[in-house]
Amino acid sequence: MPRPKKPRFVSGYPMTRSFVPEGEVPSGEIRLTLEEMEAVRLTDFEGLDQAAAADLMGVSRQTYGRVLGRARQLVAEALVTGKALRVGGGIYQFRGHGGRRRRGGGRFG
Repeated sequence: MPRPKKPRFVSGYPMTRSFVPEGEVPSGEIRLTLEEMEAVRLTDFEGLDQAAAADLMGVSRQTYGRVLGRARQLVAEALVTGKALRVGGGIYQFRGHGGRRRRGGGRFG
């Protein structure tokens, strides 16, 4: 039996939960978890290095690198193939909210 995943800390829900190609019917859908979105936000938007971002999310630098790599791969696939990008779900805990945790599918419906 695999070890259960430890929740990763995120700052909150993103302002936008979906991105859809303009003027076209999407060719599919890519799902990005909240922790993957947080990794992209911390490194690519906030400009933090992986060690500092990993510390904020409460994971090792190696785990953070894997989360960030997968997130970047999914974003690239959505952009290149014209797929809709949906953000939500995952195993996460809000940073600074007294242990509020979410597990599983989240808001993918």
